[in-house]
Amino acid sequence: MRYDQLLVRYGELTLKSGNRNTFVNQLKGNVKHALIPLTGYQVHANRDRMYIHLDENIDVEEVIRRVTKVFGVHSVSPVMRVDKELATIQEAAVLVAKDVDEEGRTFKVDVKRSDKNYPMETFELQQVIGGTVLKEVEHLTVNVRQPDHKLTVEIRQDAAYLYSRIEKGAGGLPVGTGGKTLLMLSGGIDSPVAGIEVMKRGVTIEAIHFHSPPFTSEEAKQKVIDLTRIMAETAGEIKLHLVPFTEIQKTIHKVVPENMTMTSTRRMMLKIAERVAGHIDAQAIVNGENLGQVASQTLGSMHAINAVTAMPILRPLLTLDKDEIIIKAKEIGTFDTSIKPFEDCCTIFTPKNPKTNPKLEKIEKFESRFDFEPLLNDAIENIEVLTITKERPEENFSDFL
Repeated sequence: MRYDQLLVRYGELTLKSGNRNTFVNQLKGNVKHALIPLTGYQVHANRDRMYIHLDENIDVEEVIRRVTKVFGVHSVSPVMRVDKELATIQEAAVLVAKDVDEEGRTFKVDVKRSDKNYPMETFELQQVIGGTVLKEVEHLTVNVRQPDHKLTVEIRQDAAYLYSRIEKGAGGLPVGTGGKTLLMLSGGIDSPVAGIEVMKRGVTIEAIHFHSPPFTSEEAKQKVIDLTRIMAETAGEIKLHLVPFTEIQKTIHKVVPENMTMTSTRRMMLKIAERVAGHIDAQAIVNGENLGQVASQTLGSMHAINAVTAMPILRPLLTLDKDEIIIKAKEIGTFDTSIKPFEDCCTIFTPKNPKTNPKLEKIEKFESRFDFEPLLNDAIENIEVLTITKERPEENFSDFL
């Protein structure tokens, strides 16, 4: 059957009080962004819920798919809106029930009567509507304890709303309500998941990626663009900062002992990330580090790497097992892209026996043998910024400075 609108329920927004309208307005904007370039709908939001009114020719399932990916959405239901005359409600209930009618299936009617002035009580409405459905729908039988389908009828001030389907949403908070961060995006499995995790808390992200041509390929660069595009399904738009890192990486391998090159590499990356974060007014840097997963992610390594910045470093995956991260990557749709065999600059230049507990004073001593500042400045001056959306076939290139 044809539903004329979607009911969008809020998640954690229900816990907000004084700034509730700010969260609702941001969510409304994010939902509209998620529906680009679809046409044939109107979005109306109030403090309690959101309605998406649908034209006859729009693809309802595509709208549901897109909206359920938006952070801040708790659940979505296709609904029928009818006037509150009992006969009209009964007729609509039959139509909704026929949509799930299968032999051997059971149902119950659940009435929610927020309009307390409605002339019939909740239990009476459930009996009358349930009796009508039982009589008019061929295969369904009643089971009030464990039904296969629950037909919900909401009697509200303006109208009656009927539905039998609830699609789970992404939950969390609307992106854009929690400040801005800069995601260090490597192209592997972990960092896209880290980006999604912070966005789920309402945080806006921009991403930064370090590439070292000719040691890293165009395919590796494209993989990162593709990962950013997947993440943009929940954010609408993400800026990706591409940093040329070849000269810095070659110099590190000349002046720093091999077993400490990974530590120094990440320190230089973090120095650049800090400056980019300052330029875009980000309040923190995000990465996909997982405690103990590799040599550069031990507490000793993190201490030596973090020493170059006073900016907060967010690590949403810090304590997860690799299997848990892989499950999340598959859920958000980044896994298949992340495992494509195009290596990033960290992977290509990995030393055979990296230090797992590098001493800060030693790494600082080796790095002091060369003035990296001109190389860092040159890399920053040559950053390319790509504005990535889920729909746009071509990237919008612009210089960083």
